[in-house]
Amino acid sequence: MDKKTKRVCYIHNEDILEKCDKLIRIQNRADIVHSLIKAYNLFQHMSIVEPRQATTEELLGFHSTDYISFLQNLDDLSDDEKCGEEAEEFGLVYDCPIQDGVFECASLVGGGTITAGEKLINDESDIAINWYGGWHHAHRDSASGFCYINDVVLGILKLRQKFERVLYIDLDLHHGDGVEEAFCCTNKVLTVSFHKYSAGFFPGTGSVNDTGYSKGRHYTVNVPLLDGLKDDEYNKIFYSVMVQIKDSFQPEAIVCQCGADGLEGDPMKSFNLSTLSLGRCVQYVLSWNKPTILLGGGGYNYINTAKCWAFLTSLAVNKKLSRDIPDHEYFSQYGPDYELGVTVGNRSDNNSQQYLHHIYTQVIDNMKNIKLDR
Repeated sequence: MDKKTKRVCYIHNEDILEKCDKLIRIQNRADIVHSLIKAYNLFQHMSIVEPRQATTEELLGFHSTDYISFLQNLDDLSDDEKCGEEAEEFGLVYDCPIQDGVFECASLVGGGTITAGEKLINDESDIAINWYGGWHHAHRDSASGFCYINDVVLGILKLRQKFERVLYIDLDLHHGDGVEEAFCCTNKVLTVSFHKYSAGFFPGTGSVNDTGYSKGRHYTVNVPLLDGLKDDEYNKIFYSVMVQIKDSFQPEAIVCQCGADGLEGDPMKSFNLSTLSLGRCVQYVLSWNKPTILLGGGGYNYINTAKCWAFLTSLAVNKKLSRDIPDHEYFSQYGPDYELGVTVGNRSDNNSQQYLHHIYTQVIDNMKNIKLDR
């Protein structure tokens, strides 16, 4: 697969854009992202593929029958039922509010990532992008972290219909707990998550000691990081870990969740990262020349998230972008510099070299066992 001739598809239609724009936690983010990618004329280098609703059968490939049934009937519930014990049991409280049309939106996002997987297994694309996706917290029988249906898991299950070994990479600030949970007992899917890990920070999982269970032992990799992480340290530990994973696991297909909430300027106020650090990670993964799905995720400074995902899109299609933001409907929000880059932050870095070396050593010790298990 030549770097210059990769076939890239982009999951999009107006329906998914409008539905995602109405989501309470990320209102209008989808349009801001889409508009910048359009303004950079990147669509002429990709095929636009319309998503479809995930079928009930596809949803039940991961989620429980009771949970999906409850989600499907949300719009018909009374106000008391929406605040009742059953809703709470299914995680539909606090950070997963019930709102009209949320099931249709979530199942369309899930169908979008399944569609991305279909393009890869049918050898119609080399890279499939769904910036609407990346809802990595949803569990089998409950919503979590503003994730209702786990499109990531659905996409991986689709890829597993053809590919023996699928690698999942999570770059979000938050641990990819729902995806890890789904595959922690299999050696066919290796999950690796680079995330913030500290007391009281959601979801509270993702210790370096969490390495999977049963046949999946050693196929769960967690790289817990601390506040203030900077580009160089992030890229160094990413490369070091991923080199080992590539050698040990030898993936046939890849799903990469590209959450942008670790960037400087995000309301999470955790890492000091610029868009270049995520770009280097994604570019390295794309250099493996494996069928790859790129997904969205967190990112609550919408302008910086748009910059990041437009930049990652440009890497996928191998087109260099101008540093100057092109004129479009959201142009005024990119001030005062109106430039594509996100400057690094200056928070104190709690990731000492000793800490990072300790984490790396533990991860590599775990990875050494993968060859023995195969």
